[in-house]
Amino acid sequence: MLRNILFFFICCLSLQLNAQTGKPEKMNAFINGLMQKMTLEEKIGQLNLLTPGGGVATGAVVSSDVEAKIKKGNVGGLFGVIGADKIRVAQALAVKESRLHIPLIFGSDVIHGHKTTFPIPLGLSCSWDTLLIEKSARIAAIEGSADGLSWAFSPMVDIARDPRWGRIAEGSGEDPFLGSKIAKAMVRGYQGNDLVNKNSLMSCVKHFALYGAAEAGRDYNTVDMSRVKMYNDYLPPYKAAVEAGVGSVMSSFNVVDGIPATGNRWLLTDLLRNQWGFKGFVVSDYTSVNEMTAHGLGNLQTVSALSLHAGLDMDMVGEGFLSTLKKSLAEKKVTQKEIEDACRRILEAKYKLGLFDDPYRGIDAARASDILTPENRKAARDIAAHSFVLLKNDKQVLPLKKAGTIAVVGPLADSKRNMLGTWSVSGDWQKSVSVIEGIKNIAGNAAKINYAKGANISDEADFVKRVNTLGIEIDPEKRSPEEMIREAVAIAEQSDVVLAVVGEAADMSGESASRASIDIPESQQLLLKALVKTGKPVVLVLFNGRPLTLNWESKNIPAILDVWFGGTEAGNAVADVLFGNHNPSGKLTTSFPYSVGQVPVYYNHLNTGRPFHIGDGTKFKSDYLDIPNEPLYPFGYGLSYTSFSYSNMGLNKTSIQANEKLEIKATITNSGNYDGEETVQLYIQDLVGSIARPVKELKGFQKVFLKKGETKEITFRITTEDLKFYNKDLQHIFEPGAYKAFIGTDSEHTTELNFSVAGSE
Repeated sequence: MLRNILFFFICCLSLQLNAQTGKPEKMNAFINGLMQKMTLEEKIGQLNLLTPGGGVATGAVVSSDVEAKIKKGNVGGLFGVIGADKIRVAQALAVKESRLHIPLIFGSDVIHGHKTTFPIPLGLSCSWDTLLIEKSARIAAIEGSADGLSWAFSPMVDIARDPRWGRIAEGSGEDPFLGSKIAKAMVRGYQGNDLVNKNSLMSCVKHFALYGAAEAGRDYNTVDMSRVKMYNDYLPPYKAAVEAGVGSVMSSFNVVDGIPATGNRWLLTDLLRNQWGFKGFVVSDYTSVNEMTAHGLGNLQTVSALSLHAGLDMDMVGEGFLSTLKKSLAEKKVTQKEIEDACRRILEAKYKLGLFDDPYRGIDAARASDILTPENRKAARDIAAHSFVLLKNDKQVLPLKKAGTIAVVGPLADSKRNMLGTWSVSGDWQKSVSVIEGIKNIAGNAAKINYAKGANISDEADFVKRVNTLGIEIDPEKRSPEEMIREAVAIAEQSDVVLAVVGEAADMSGESASRASIDIPESQQLLLKALVKTGKPVVLVLFNGRPLTLNWESKNIPAILDVWFGGTEAGNAVADVLFGNHNPSGKLTTSFPYSVGQVPVYYNHLNTGRPFHIGDGTKFKSDYLDIPNEPLYPFGYGLSYTSFSYSNMGLNKTSIQANEKLEIKATITNSGNYDGEETVQLYIQDLVGSIARPVKELKGFQKVFLKKGETKEITFRITTEDLKFYNKDLQHIFEPGAYKAFIGTDSEHTTELNFSVAGSE
C-alpha cells in the first residue's frame, strides 16, 4: 500500500510540474515561422496518416507509395511500423529528404502493453486499482518509446453494455464513474510528467463518441441515443481524459445524431473544443472519412470537406484530405483557415513531443534494455493476478494444495498463443507463459500434473476460419471430439482435482469480433459436462474477452475463476491465484447476463413505471417469464478466499447544504482465514428528480488490504458536486430532495442509508 501511495504522490507532483513548464509563446513563434515556409500541399500533407502495412491492419486499405509521399512532404505520420530500426529509417526519409525536414509522428495500437503485455483492458478494469492501471500504461510508454513510438492509440474509454460487441474487451466496462477514473489513470501513465521526455507517449483517447452502444452489438453499426443519455452515461470518460490533458482524440465509426462522428461538427468542435476546452488534435479512425460515403453523405471530396469543417485534423489511411482538399479550397468548399488550423494542431503535437529537437526521440540502442525486463514481467504478473475475478468457490475448492494429483484439461491450458488476448499488436506470444507452465512453476515437484487437451476451442469449421484471420489461435486436432474427451475423462478420474481451462480464443473478442451467441463454444461445453460427471471437483479457469452466459456452469461447477486474457505472464498469474500465493480481489466491471436475451443488462438502469420485485406476481410487471431480471453476476461482484464483514454503517449527518460534505462510514473486518483485499463500493440514488434517475450510481470505491482478523474504518466524503447530473436542458446540476446511499461489496449486496439535500446552487 505504501508503494501505491508513493507512486500516486509522484504522479501528482509530475502533473503539477508539467503544467508549470509549458512555453506556448516559444511554440507559437516556431510554428508560425515554419508554416510561413510551407506550401499548401505540405500543409495538407501534415493531415495525412498512413500505414505501410506489416502490422495489424483494421481495414481493407493499406497505403501505397509511402516512401515517395514522405519525401514530397505529403505525410504527417505513420502507424503500423514496429521496431526502432524501422522507425529510424522512415524518420530519416522525412527529416533528410523532404523539403522542410518536418519529422513524422509514429503511432501504434499500444492498448494493454507494448512488448510486455498486460491483461486486456476489461480485465485491467476489474482490478479497480487505478494506480496499478496507471503503472501498466507507464511501463507501456517506456517500452513503446524505447521502440521509437511517440503516440499510443489508447485508452479506449467507450462505455459498453452489450457483451455481443467484441470491443467490450478493449474498454473498462459499463460504468461512467469508474470508466472516468481509469481514463485519467491511463492518460497519466502514457504521457508521464512531460511529453517531451523520451519515455512518454502521447495518448489518443478513443472512440469519440458513443461507439460502445452499437446496435445489436455489431461492430461499426449505428448508434442512436438521447442527449441526456449521452451526457450522463456515455460522455463522461472522454471528458475525463480531456481533463487529464490527453494530447489527441480519435473519432469513431458510428453516427451521432444521424451524422457520422468523423464529420460531426457538434461533436468535434462544439462539444469537444468549445465546451470541454480540448486543445489537441483529432484523428479519424481507419478510413472512417471515406466510409462516410457508405453512410450516405456524399463522395470522397464532399465527406473530406465535411470532416475538415467538423474539426477533424488528421485522416487515417483514407487519403481523402490529401487527394481532395486542394480542389475543395479552390471551389470554396473549405477555407484556408480550416486547413491551417488542422496543420497547426498536428505541428503543435510534434513540438510538444520534442520531435523538432530530436526526431529520433527515444531511439537509443541502450534503451533496448527497457523492453520486456524481468521487472516489467514481474509487474505484469502482479497486475494480472489483481485482474482475475473469483465468480464461485463452493466448499472452498480453491485455493489448491500443492500436493496430490492435478488434472489440467482444456484447449487453452497449453496455448501460449492465446494468453495475450486481443489487440496485442507488439506482443510476442512465444514469450508468454501458458497455464500449464505456470502450474508446474508453482507446484514444482510437490504435485503430479496430468494434462489432456480434451477439446478444440471450436469444432465449427467456418467459425474457426474467421477467428484465425490474423493467425492460428484455434488449432483443431485431427482426433475426434469423442476421443479427446475420453482421454480427458481418463486423467480426471486418476486425479484429485480437475482444472478445466476453457473459453474464448484471443480474437473471438476484440475488433470485428461480435458474437450473437456468447456461450462457451459447444465443443468445450461437452468437455465440461463429461468432467463434471466424473464426480471429481472441477475448477473452471475461464479465458474470455467479454461477459459470457454461464448458466449451466454456474449451477454445476463448484469453482469458477475468470482470468480474462492475462498477458505475457498469464500462466504464472493464474497459478499464483489457484494455489493461493495471491488471494483474488477482482470485481466485475460488466454485468454477466443469464441469457443473451437480457442484453443490455447493467446495474445503473432506470426504473419503469411497473418495476418488478422478486415475489411479485408475473403479470403486468416489467419482467421475463423464464429468467430473472437481474444479471447472473452483477456489476462490482467478485469473491475472495477470505470473507469480509461490514458493520457500523452510518452518516455524520442526515441532511447537507450545497457547501457541506456528507461522510459515509463503514467498518470492514477480514473475518476469514486469509489476508486479502476488498473493494468497498458506494452507490447513490436520487429518489425524486426532474427526470427519471438510475436505481443507483457508483460514486466512490476504496480498495483496502486487511490481514486475517484485521478491522478498518472506511470513510467516503460526498458533496453536492458528486450528486450532479445533466437535466433535460443539459444543465449540470444537483437537485434538493431525498437520497439513498448504498455501501457494500457489490452493486446488489449493500446496506441502505437515507439522507437529504437542502437548498440549491
